[in-house]
Amino acid sequence: MNNDSSHSGGLELMPVRMLNEYVYCPRLFHLMHVEGRWQDNAYTVEGRHVHRRVDQLDHVLPDAVSGKSNHEDDASGKPDENEDEDVLNEVSGSVSIDASGGGGPPVISRSVPLSSDVLGLTAKLDLVSSDGDEAVPVETKRGRVPKNEQRCYEPERVQLMAQGLLLREAGYRCDHGVLYFAGSRTRVDVPFTEELEAATLGYLRDAQLAASSTQLPPPLEDSPKCYGCSLNSICMPDETLALRDVPKDPKQPDVRRLYPAREHATPLYIQEHGASVGKKQSKLIIRKSGEQLAEARLKDISQVVLCGNVQISTQTIHLLCEASVPVVYLSTGHWFSGVTFGQGLRNAYDRAAQFQTAAEPEKCLAFAQQLVMDKIANQRALLRRNSPAPQAVLDDMQKLINSAKSTHALDQLLGVEGSAASLYFQHFSGMIKPRDFDSHWDFNNRNRRPPRDPVNALLSFGYAMLAKECTVALLSEGLDPWWGFYHQPRHGRPALALDLMEPFRPVVVDSAVITAINTGMVQNRNFIRSASGCMLQPAGRTAFIRAYESRLDQLVTHPQFDYRCSWRTVVRLQARLLARWLRGDIAGYSSLVVR
Repeated sequence: MNNDSSHSGGLELMPVRMLNEYVYCPRLFHLMHVEGRWQDNAYTVEGRHVHRRVDQLDHVLPDAVSGKSNHEDDASGKPDENEDEDVLNEVSGSVSIDASGGGGPPVISRSVPLSSDVLGLTAKLDLVSSDGDEAVPVETKRGRVPKNEQRCYEPERVQLMAQGLLLREAGYRCDHGVLYFAGSRTRVDVPFTEELEAATLGYLRDAQLAASSTQLPPPLEDSPKCYGCSLNSICMPDETLALRDVPKDPKQPDVRRLYPAREHATPLYIQEHGASVGKKQSKLIIRKSGEQLAEARLKDISQVVLCGNVQISTQTIHLLCEASVPVVYLSTGHWFSGVTFGQGLRNAYDRAAQFQTAAEPEKCLAFAQQLVMDKIANQRALLRRNSPAPQAVLDDMQKLINSAKSTHALDQLLGVEGSAASLYFQHFSGMIKPRDFDSHWDFNNRNRRPPRDPVNALLSFGYAMLAKECTVALLSEGLDPWWGFYHQPRHGRPALALDLMEPFRPVVVDSAVITAINTGMVQNRNFIRSASGCMLQPAGRTAFIRAYESRLDQLVTHPQFDYRCSWRTVVRLQARLLARWLRGDIAGYSSLVVR
């Protein structure tokens, strides 16, 4: 059943569907209807498919006394020619009404909008069978009949009871309703008892209060409901509970990975100078000089990355904004310039918590200390695994990790980070083992703006790509990428994105650079050198993007949750955990540190 929220007399009416979701899970209710979060899964898509015919046309109920219909085509109770007759016959045949009140067959009305200022409810009922002053609501569900005593669940009964209350407000007698389970093509009768009515009104009062609350409710504990929930990767019930109980209680269940290890949709990079991006239905079409170069389905795209002189039509931007697919702009030199993001997310609470935290120096310092410790730990792990760095260097880096804990100001912490970076990059060349044995790969230190050698050119490009990834992840959570806690806000700098990416620099970008060089994906001929710097050519950029995206797609075992997921998923997960920490949903924030 679909619902339209409306206002009457300045008061917002609650859609009955929202009431169903509150009874199912208050945290789901908050995420969807307070913060405006949503994502599809197979069940939600199937549910829309089941309701596709019901939603085509709104009907008006006949008068509750005379029994005359305002939609003449359906006055006989016969289905429209375009309706699925098998489903309709099964559903309408389930309704038990004493026909003596109307003297004929009951009237079937579909997609019926009803509202009540008294109840504070609004709904669009799937189907109503009425005869005289009696009416029965019929609600369609996509799944199969549950194997429990009531043959249905509490949220479904409450939803149907709320529809019955709306029908009573409209002047009908209504003592029961029907649930039709499309998966098993079965009808279940739900009597409207006094107990169910009282429970429904109680849930309604609680849901109305919850709709105005900014506090995120606690997650369900080890609930089977979480498996089929489309928002489980946003809610993170098990992860939240695990981070609330540190160290972990041995009796606590294992953290379940409720979402796919890898995301199906991936970024679409467009680097061809002079190309243009348009749309055709739900596909993106890339053309140049009237010739089609490529096309991509919208559902396969997580972001569109425009590199340099590439045009995109307004209609395409509209399509991407509606689908919550960001458009990322990189300069000709592949510096991250900005992003266009739709307004699908209506949540301002995370951003308010972000600004409040930014005004608290002690919290900012604690957050920054954790970032720097995690970054140095990942740098140290990369050297330990891939270079002949002396043990003394690894020991010194461990000492710097420990000293970061005792810093008292961000300036001191910057000094610790700089000392660790100096040690790390002094031995970085030990990890570079190119197949072509070209001496031009020699790397002595980190330099930038502009980079003066191929390795630094790759590192700078990779860090720009990672900053883009972190910016998109933060925007997806409703956070402001330009207002950081460790990196101080500065015009044009995505400070919070730079905060988020710090621990990922060595394990994502540096690792991709090492792989691209050592496997020959990027070679010396892919660079242009001059006295002013070193620039990566288009073929080299394409090859490195392939190495970078391959790294993001690799699976890693999360050390806190002990399940495997891709690095790209980890970046999104960390942005989500950051938002949860800011809101007080979890006690602390830490990044992924490789073992």
